[in-house]
Amino acid sequence: MKISIVILNYKSADITINCLRSLRKINTGKEKIEIIVVDNNSGDDIKTQVLNNFPEVILLENSVNLGFSGGSNEGARYALKNGADAVLFLNNDTIVDKNLVLELAEEVNKDEVGGVVPKIYFEKGYEFHKARYKKEDLGKVIWYAGGRMDWSNLIGQNVGVDEVDNGQFDDRKEIKLATGCCFMVSSKTLNRVGLYDDKYFLYYEDADLSERINRAGLKIIYQPKAILWHKNAGSSGGSGSELQDYYISRNRMLFGMKYAPIKTKTALIKESLRLLTIGRKWQKKGIKDYYRGKFGKGSYNI
Repeated sequence: MKISIVILNYKSADITINCLRSLRKINTGKEKIEIIVVDNNSGDDIKTQVLNNFPEVILLENSVNLGFSGGSNEGARYALKNGADAVLFLNNDTIVDKNLVLELAEEVNKDEVGGVVPKIYFEKGYEFHKARYKKEDLGKVIWYAGGRMDWSNLIGQNVGVDEVDNGQFDDRKEIKLATGCCFMVSSKTLNRVGLYDDKYFLYYEDADLSERINRAGLKIIYQPKAILWHKNAGSSGGSGSELQDYYISRNRMLFGMKYAPIKTKTALIKESLRLLTIGRKWQKKGIKDYYRGKFGKGSYNI
């Protein structure tokens, strides 16, 4: 089985290199592992660092910033074209356990499974509430133990977030919402339902792909034996940033009007009209661009 790991880099070469260092230590078993780094026109020294230190890694360089969805898709297309049986979309701000890929691969190979996600911890020192935990808890604080969509509010929720892991999330189970932080998808699934939707650019693209997998009658599996650590560095500016205001306002409309129940769609339209009146600057622009059909990178200067 050939597995292609796709990692997106955008102005964060050192973070990407740390992720690659952890991937060098993984157990591969009988699987063939290919690592693809996609650079979104960063202008940093990622090319030099990869060529000098990781000659086995495939580097794809985009001439423009295609966002998370578009950049990841470039890597996935390369992988599918070159015979990958599964694609692992992996955030660059992660450190992987040595058995991560093997545990995910064992699940994704099953006929009814479309994709698999791991248990994800906060990397030490990157917790939301640092003062809450004992020293021995660090590295065992949950960031993600499966996901679900709140269809009334159209907000994705990470199960278990901020809880110390005491085995309460150790059961393999089917879930409905994967995280793009680490998501292995079989090639047959990607060929059936498609890649990330480029319209999103950033935010909600993983929810959209999850929903297409669900509606195709395939399962998304949470496999807690597969683990990694997420640095959760907040490179997007954090909650309430202008970038989040723009892309979340616009893409929540895009996702909701495509998939939500009628009652939620009605409430979403009412909320959008309210934001056009009293919302923050980039919330207003996000809503306007939704109604104008201006997607992808849109109006935000990133």
